[in-house]
Amino acid sequence: MEIRTKMATPKKIQFIDEFKKKISGYNNFIFTDYRGLTVENMTDLRKKLYEKGVVYQVVKNNLVRIAFKDAKIDGIDDYLVGPTAIAFSTDDSVSPSKILVDFAKQQAALKVKGGFADGKVMTADGIRELSSLPSKEVLLSRLLGSLKSPASRLVSVLNSPIRNLLCALQEISKKK
Repeated sequence: MEIRTKMATPKKIQFIDEFKKKISGYNNFIFTDYRGLTVENMTDLRKKLYEKGVVYQVVKNNLVRIAFKDAKIDGIDDYLVGPTAIAFSTDDSVSPSKILVDFAKQQAALKVKGGFADGKVMTADGIRELSSLPSKEVLLSRLLGSLKSPASRLVSVLNSPIRNLLCALQEISKKK
């Protein structure tokens, strides 16, 4: 733990340490400005994110900035200005970005500030581009479909001589 300022209280230090532990379990963070959202809007947003396994938390910028620096995640200070809430995700960086960008289109009060995905700092435009990608599940199903297709064709080609022989034998048996 780095040396803190003289004004750091035990409660703040405890929060920073707990937050560092929390962010060590996640790879993707999206920073938002929630100013102007109603409690109902926030609840709806949290519910949508929770369904995809994403945690959404309102944070104190100064304490979070220290925790990210201690965790050696740099380049996010510009996103920790004004009211900030962070969406935390483990594996999938596309799902939370889709949910947040779509929600921001419906509720203009929500602003996507930027993020940190798969080891890279991303701007708000980068998050919007990320949200336009297909989800991990869709990409995996496409991959499996493309891998399955050649195997299906191979089986069809290998079965073709047998099928042709059976058709010829049926025609011969019909004639007799």
